[in-house]
Formats: sequence, structure tokens, C-alpha cells
Amino acid sequence: MRQRVVRVALTAVLVALVLLAVPLALAIRSSLYADQRDALERAALAAAVRVNPDYTRGDPAELPAAASGQRLGLYDPRLRLHTGTGPRTGDDAVSRALAGKATRASSGGELVAAVPVSHAEQVIGVVRASSSVADVRGRVFAGWAALAGVAALALTVAVLVARRQARALAAPLEDLSRHCRAVAEGDLTARAAPSTIAEIDQVARTHNDMLHSLTELLRHERNFTANASHQLRTPLTGLQLTLEAGLAQDDTRPALEEALAATRRLHETVEEVLRLSRPAGLPRPAAPDRPVREPLAQAEERWHGLFARDGRRLELTAQDVPDDVRVPGGPVTEILNVLLDNARVHGRGTVRVTVRDLDDALAFDIADEGAVDGDGVRLFERGHSGGGPGAGIGLALARDLAVALGGRLSLARAAPTTFTLLVPVRREGTGPQDDTGQGAR
Repeated sequence: MRQRVVRVALTAVLVALVLLAVPLALAIRSSLYADQRDALERAALAAAVRVNPDYTRGDPAELPAAASGQRLGLYDPRLRLHTGTGPRTGDDAVSRALAGKATRASSGGELVAAVPVSHAEQVIGVVRASSSVADVRGRVFAGWAALAGVAALALTVAVLVARRQARALAAPLEDLSRHCRAVAEGDLTARAAPSTIAEIDQVARTHNDMLHSLTELLRHERNFTANASHQLRTPLTGLQLTLEAGLAQDDTRPALEEALAATRRLHETVEEVLRLSRPAGLPRPAAPDRPVREPLAQAEERWHGLFARDGRRLELTAQDVPDDVRVPGGPVTEILNVLLDNARVHGRGTVRVTVRDLDDALAFDIADEGAVDGDGVRLFERGHSGGGPGAGIGLALARDLAVALGGRLSLARAAPTTFTLLVPVRREGTGPQDDTGQGAR
């Protein structure tokens, strides 16, 4: 592109120089020749004034000294050279001047100006001034050389300006090309830098916006895959074990009922993961509101036996929570499942789930008798593999679910480990909750 810009600029400059230089060169030539003829005519007039009219009766006739490169001669009416320098016999210019009118002509490689000398209303001679055409031609060539030098200087300046402008135009495009190549090689963090050229800057912004949207889509896809893998592995394993146990029993009804309940829970998990996987900016279907005691009952039903088999206790209490308070049942249930699984795997001792009424929100406190080491913020980073609770994907998924329903999940205390989930609520009779996906502040 740089060479193309330089070529276009040079072509435009060359066309402009030709259109300007050719008429100017002709004007220089015409002006120098006209100036030389004027100078010859002035010299001849000055000499004619000083000619003594009595030279025709034998008196001496004197002519002023000729300028450098000029010749002056006085011719009598018989076209003979009387004094000065010039051809011995007058030429056509002298003959025409005898008629009483100044004459300009070119003759024998010379520029000639002839002026009549008058006395008593009669022409008594002619003063002839001449100079070599070669002298004028030399000055013309010198003027043309100066013009060519100016044109060369202008062309040089044009080349420098064109190259600089080509760099200024090409650099943002080359930078954009490098970023596109980096994206093609897999670097989705590459971003085009802004430039001083509005059109290229607009292309760069569009490229960055497109890349941001693509990155978000890929991030949602990766998160969906990780969330589905994390959340479905345990229920599917439990469902498989339940069905295998049922096959070994004569009465399979209890096993089938347990498998059906696990299937319902699996279906709810899939619905929540799919709802969360929708990209930002697209409307998410709102989760149905349920009384707050329903998610607590589901959590107790699912986790009480598991904690009991580990020799641990699970306590769930709701402190002064009115019966008309409703919360998004699916997301809250899924978050509680993640936090209880986290407490079962990484915590120790009794696990307590306490619900507190905060008027416009509910606070779910999930506490055990363990402790968290390190930065509590990093616990919610996807893929975090620290030594304490929260290693892996579960807490990151729970945080995303909390943000999606307009709440917030945080580590309230490191020892004993306590997580607090804030969930916006509504009372019976109010409109449905608007699931905008904006987190609480």
C-alpha cells in the first residue's frame, strides 16, 4: 500500500509540474527574447538621437559605446555602413527602417533593431543594433535549468511528503492486519489500537467490537461446557448407581422413585445451566418464583442423608421469614446445591444453612466448621485450584447464577467458613420479578 500511495502522489505532482512548467518555460523564452529586442531598440534610439545631421556633408558621426554583446552601426541612405559595427551593406531591417519606421527582425543568427535617423522631415540614415541569438538562447537555457531545479526540488519534497503520508496511512492498516493475523492464530485478546485517521479508526473499533462479541460467545460456550460437565457428573453417577441397585432388588419401585426424583433434579440443573449460558444482551427466561421454604426443603431432602452417611449434621433454619416471601426457586436451589456440595467435600463438622429476612432481600448463610486459606476473592475464579473450599468450577457457577438473578454471593467469613447469598425477593401479589441479569451492588 505504501508504494501505491507514493506512486499516486508522484503521478499527481508530475502532472501538476508538467501543466505548470511547460507554459512557464515558454513564457521564460518569450520574455527573454522580447527583453533583448527591447534593449536593442532602446540602444538604437539612444544612438540615433546622438547622430550629427551634418555627417552627410562629411562631418564626423559618433555613436555611443555599445553594451556587452551588442553591436551598433550607422547606415546612410545608400545602405552603406558609415560608422560602427555591422554588415558592410544594410540588410532588410535597415531597408525597411529607411521608410521611416523602427523595425525588429532576425537575420543571420542575430536579433536586429533598426531605427531611422531623421532631419528636416527626411530620413538621413539608420542606426542598426544587433546581438547574437546564441546569447539569448543561453539565458533561456539558464532560466529553463533554474525552472528544472525548482521542479526537481518540488518533486523531492513531494516524494518525502508522500512517503511520510504513506507511512501514516499504512501503519494503522498494517497494525490492524497484524491483529487480525494474531486472532486467526488463536489470540482472542488482541485488540487494534486507535489511530488518527477517522475511517481506519472506525474499522478498528468495529473489529474490536466484533472480536469482543466473538470472545463473549466463546466464553459462554466454554462456561456452558464446564458447568454442564461439573453439575451433571454427580447426578448422572447417582442415577446410574440407583438404577443398578434397583436391578439387584426384587422390588424396584423405591429405586425407580428415587431415580425419577434424581431425573427431575437433573432436569432442573440442565434448565439452569442453559438459562445461564445465554449470552449477555439476550433476554433470559425468568425463573419461576417459589416460596423460600421450598428450596430449603429440597436441599434437606437431597443432602441430609449424604451428610449423615459421612457422620456429619445438616441444619436448615429460616429466621422470621414471612410465608409470602418468594424467590427464584431454580437458581437458588442450584446455588444451595453447589455450596452444600462444597461444604461436604472441603469443609468439616456441622453445616448450617440460615435464612435471614432483610426486607427487600433474603440472606442465605451457609456455614461449616472448616476454614479457608488464601484470598477469598480467588475462590470464585473459574478453574481456581487452591487447597481450600471452592477449588474448581462450582463456586464460579454459583456466583454467575447469583448475578444472573440479581443477587450476590460472597465469602462472609474465612473461619469458620461462611458463604452468604443475597437474593432479591418479592411479596405475594406483586408483579413477576424482572430477570435482567444485573448483579446487586
